[in-house]
Formats: sequence, structure tokens, C-alpha cells
Amino acid sequence: MFSCAPKWEFYRFQRNRKLRSVTAPAVLCGVLLVASTPAGVVHSGARGQQTSQTAPVVVQPGAPGKPTKTLPPSTRATLPPKSQADVEFMQGMIMHHSQAVEMTALIPSHTDNKELRSLGARISSSQSDEIKFMRRWLAARGEAVSMAMPEMPGMSGVDMSRQSMPLMPGMLTPAQMDALRKAKGAEFDNLFLTGMIQHHNGALTMVKDLFDTAGAGQDAELFNFATDADNSQRAEIKIMQNMLEKNTVQGKS
Repeated sequence: MFSCAPKWEFYRFQRNRKLRSVTAPAVLCGVLLVASTPAGVVHSGARGQQTSQTAPVVVQPGAPGKPTKTLPPSTRATLPPKSQADVEFMQGMIMHHSQAVEMTALIPSHTDNKELRSLGARISSSQSDEIKFMRRWLAARGEAVSMAMPEMPGMSGVDMSRQSMPLMPGMLTPAQMDALRKAKGAEFDNLFLTGMIQHHNGALTMVKDLFDTAGAGQDAELFNFATDADNSQRAEIKIMQNMLEKNTVQGKS
């Protein structure tokens, strides 16, 4: 019923067999003919597109039932509105993540536990990347990366740069960090796991507080980041709880 000239063939590969020639159905001829179009024809079309210098078209979708609008080429995207709670959440989470990265940096020199080393590497990598994202988010909105120290009565003339910043929820105290640095082996493993579970639970509290604040968390980038952080840290908490339980059982045996 069908005819095609010239006659096209394709090759089918079958495992443990030689290639065998199969006559292509006539319905494939059109596809093959297009694919075998001389390169010069295709390139000439591409050159034509490259040489045509047309101004970019910016289209704004209309509301349901309404037509779209063509905006001038000079139109620039604007960032969504932010709330002060958004800014403080990002600034606080940078500080929070920084301590987690500091904790994981102790692992290689303090334990030979391969499972803990793998977990620590994953936490360090993900939270380091998230710190970079949060810094970019704040910089794009003209906000400082670090939180401002609160003004307290009687502190005039004091060098505030030498004062410790307030801890975010779940962050380890200086005493806890000192104990972690001094520990080795199984003791370090237990202190790290209990400390990081505490740390992760603090991050969940920060996310909850953000979304409980009226008008906060509406920015799409921030919303996606906060929900992803919540989900990933909940999953890591379960992993660490299982590891801690296993370590406890091994210690008793």
C-alpha cells in the first residue's frame, strides 16, 4: 500500500546475536527523510534565526478568562515582599547551620565510626550549601547576613563584637561544645548524636515559629527552603535516633 523512495533500512541490535537488517515500514520514511536532510539546509535556517535581531517579548499572563498583556522589553522582575520575620529566620538559620558544620568538622579526628562519618559528611555538605543559599537570599534583598545584637541598658561603650550572640533554638551551649571537642570514640559518637538531635529539633522549632508568624513565609524561595529543611531534618533525626539506640545496645553487650 505504501511506497517510499529510496528504500530505507534500519538495524536492530539483539543481545548475543548479530546485527540483522530489517526493512523499515513505509510509515517511518518521513521521519528518516527529515533526519537525513542535508546539513547545509538545517544550518542555513539556523543562520537565518541568528541574524534576525528582534526585541525580546515580555508577556504577562492574564487572569482566568482575561487576555495576556505584552509588556515593554525594559520590564524587570521584582522580588516578592519580605517580612522582618523572614529576614530574622534566615539570619538565625545561618548561625544555626554554622554550628552544625562546626560539629561535623570534629568527626574525622574524633571517631572511626563509618556510619557516623557518612552521616556527618551528608549534614556538612547539605547545610554548607544551604548557608550559601541563605546568604544569597539576604544579599539580594539588601539585608545583613548576621543578626544585629540587641541593645541592652548599661551596655553603651562596650565592644559588642566581643559579646557572644544569643543561641538559636537547639544550638549547643559552649559547655556542650567543649565536651564534644574533648570526647573520643564511643563517647564522642553518643555526644554528637544527642547533640545533633537537639540541634535538628531546634531547627524544626524555628521553621514552625516562622510559619506561625502572620505574613511570614510567603516568599516562594524561602517557603521551599524552610519546608525542605524541615523534611530533611526530620528524616535525619530518625536516622540518628536509630544509630543512638544501636550504640546503646552495643555498649551494654
